[in-house]
Amino acid sequence: MSALSAFGLFAVTAMVVCYSFEHRSRWFVLGFAASCLLGSIYGFLQGAWPFGLVEALWSAIALRKWWLRSAGATAATKSQGV
Repeated sequence: MSALSAFGLFAVTAMVVCYSFEHRSRWFVLGFAASCLLGSIYGFLQGAWPFGLVEALWSAIALRKWWLRSAGATAATKSQGV
């Protein structure tokens, strides 16, 4: 297995793991965003630019989801007086 294939396998495996645990913590959402970015890099390095573009889009969507969850968690903490 080449280094590029190993990198791609790592990125996709991380995406699956983080996606499956998203409901447990907002940090898994951030991990999913980061792993999608790695998947995007892999796609561009491999020469599959449509895959790279789609993964970059998924990364942006997941990053926004993480940001909104973080803002919601901060607002909830402030409203509880913590």
